[in-house]
Amino acid sequence: MSVQKVGVAGCGLMGSGIAEVAARAGKDVVVREVSKEAVEAGRGRIEASLTRALKREKISSEERDEVLERISFTQDLADLADRDLVIEAIIEELEAKNELFGTLDELCGPETIFASNTSSLTITEMAAAVNRPDRVVGLHFFNPVPVMKLVEVVRTIATSEEAFDRTFAFARSLGKEPIAAKDNSGFVVNLLLVPYMLDAIRQLERGVASMRDMDTAMVLGCGYPMGPFTLCDFVGNDTTLRIAEIMFEEYREERYAPPPLLKRLVAMGRYGRKSGKGFYDYSGDEPTPLPV
Repeated sequence: MSVQKVGVAGCGLMGSGIAEVAARAGKDVVVREVSKEAVEAGRGRIEASLTRALKREKISSEERDEVLERISFTQDLADLADRDLVIEAIIEELEAKNELFGTLDELCGPETIFASNTSSLTITEMAAAVNRPDRVVGLHFFNPVPVMKLVEVVRTIATSEEAFDRTFAFARSLGKEPIAAKDNSGFVVNLLLVPYMLDAIRQLERGVASMRDMDTAMVLGCGYPMGPFTLCDFVGNDTTLRIAEIMFEEYREERYAPPPLLKRLVAMGRYGRKSGKGFYDYSGDEPTPLPV
């Protein structure tokens, strides 16, 4: 049975993108946020994204209106009770996710699949908090969700084949390219990517080269779409720090340990593009390297 009714818990950057792509794929979507202000902010993100797609002639005005009609917004978790699949996209804190799934466990029917969009926490720790561990999976989208094709579909040692297969097919029905991953912190992409980003920061600390030269080297020398410091600022230095902390706690390997420079940037509020300053200053026409 294919997934047709989708619930999304959280309508921030990731949740709004997930809701949009699900609705664009013809799914009936209910999005839950904790406050009226958060609901309106999430609705605004989706409308703005669809407007950009319309301007680029990716969709028609009729398609935009149809997508918006497929999305309902609520502050009540009970409105997710009839969903085939509920995807959480809330704060990257295990306690908060477990509390959410614990409440949904009481509200939703036994066939509902619970999926987490976490990028670094293990799915097993969430599955252990509910009475349906066989129906808990990871469903890790990438930012920006409407553009990025990859989805990591993660199974735990308890996930049933049926729940995994339905979730994998759901990801494919959104026009994404899903891959199967084991439930280890970081899954596939962050397991390989985060050490690369952290090592670039360490080399900057050691004075190997300037951040701009290292960014240029990886773009022109390796064909990467952006260098490591531009990428850190794009992802968010606070997000990178949190992911690194979680992965270091899991593996206790030096390559996952957050460098002191990253901690200092975050302490100073230099989160990257979203705060206007990170490794680079984004207040002008072109990003300008900042002192580190």
